[in-house]
Amino acid sequence: MTAAYSGRMRIALINSGLGLLAAAAEVHRLRPDADLVLAMDPDGMPWGPRTPADIAGRSLAAARAAAAFRPDVLVFACNTGTVHALGALRAEFEPGLPVVGTVPAIKPAAAHSDSVAVWATVATTASAYQRRLIADFAGPARVTAVACPGLAEAIDSGNEPGTRAAVARAGARTPAGCGAVVLGCTEYELAAGVIAAALPGATLFGSAAAVAAQALRRAGARGGGEPSGATGRTGTVRVLLSGRQADLPGAALRYPEGRLLARLAAGRRSVSA
Repeated sequence: MTAAYSGRMRIALINSGLGLLAAAAEVHRLRPDADLVLAMDPDGMPWGPRTPADIAGRSLAAARAAAAFRPDVLVFACNTGTVHALGALRAEFEPGLPVVGTVPAIKPAAAHSDSVAVWATVATTASAYQRRLIADFAGPARVTAVACPGLAEAIDSGNEPGTRAAVARAGARTPAGCGAVVLGCTEYELAAGVIAAALPGATLFGSAAAVAAQALRRAGARGGGEPSGATGRTGTVRVLLSGRQADLPGAALRYPEGRLLARLAAGRRSVSA
């Protein structure tokens, strides 16, 4: 794997759907000069109901498409994918291309409150991986695992009534007085406002900021790009949908993160690769 194009930091992110938007927008906030490659898999989404082997296969296909653009780091911006396929991606791409996974923010949530709910997809909630994270990082906090069927799918499709309904169902299964809610699916960060309104008094803990910071550390460690602000340029966004270059899905424009990245993707047309 060769380094990124000279003088530019390039970050690639993969997810089956819109769950990569929050981390990508956070990367742009921290490094507005970095170029982004967003690889989604609309032909195979959602990944959650698929077998672990199928998730690994779809994830590898998205990662290979993104890796063709020679990023400095590959971000697996998907909790379900990280559970089932992070090892497969690291086996294929590292050490030449660092791979950063997404881990739910259980440890900071447990430090904040002694009553924690972990909202996640049905597949992630049922996984040994999540149970292990809770055992390792929750300490004495009381943790309730809350499966949220249909929430990620509603967010991915931009279905606002469906999102509110799925949030209401999950909220009803969240213990009263819960002080911290872990957003254990990257899509959920796009609906943070709706979730917060349904759980007054609870603090939400997402992963986008930590994932973005780790991605930039890994990219910087291998010499990707010039220091922030040195180029005086704004990064661009390239979108891949199941390997095909395209615009962001229309549903992405329902979210501030998607609208931001869509503007950068439009600007790419006037910037040489």
